[in-house]
Amino acid sequence: MLRGRLSFFVKMFMAFFKIGAFTLGGGYAMIPLMKVEMVEKNKWLKEEEFLDIIAVSQSVPGAVAINTSVYIGYKLGGLTGALFALFGTILPSFLTILFIAYFYREVREITYFNKALKGVYPSIFILILSAAFSLWKKALKDYPSYVIFIMSLSLLTFVNVYPGILILVFGLIGVFRGLYKDAKRMKKNA
Repeated sequence: MLRGRLSFFVKMFMAFFKIGAFTLGGGYAMIPLMKVEMVEKNKWLKEEEFLDIIAVSQSVPGAVAINTSVYIGYKLGGLTGALFALFGTILPSFLTILFIAYFYREVREITYFNKALKGVYPSIFILILSAAFSLWKKALKDYPSYVIFIMSLSLLTFVNVYPGILILVFGLIGVFRGLYKDAKRMKKNA
């Protein structure tokens, strides 16, 4: 039993390590790879569960990739799973930054190094866009969700409202909307 559990944690660590090692551009660029590993390849989560985890991970302070990894790890294996997922996600970045910091003086003037970084930027944008489209399909299901989307986009773009405020306000609206629907349904059934 212990051997099987350890084997699962090592497999989970390697899945998150692979995601961390092959994703440039931060947390949002990791989301499509997490979906492939967690939902499609390993079938540890259903797509709905994964999207719920993404929504919660974006709603709390911290980096979305770390929050999502810890949440998934905890869901799959408790505190031990959360730690394996966390270290699997951050270790590649830590080692890469350590390596770059050590050699930065030597490589910062290399033209090809700078060109390679500029070549990576478009792929990072596409990974983030891919994550947005994946969330779009599940998030925008009805008229109120489109209204919230348009209001959020407008407030972020034109008024420069802090994203945390939007998450809090629209989260509360979602709670009250759900309570209203439940009360209406209970009244109808009574």
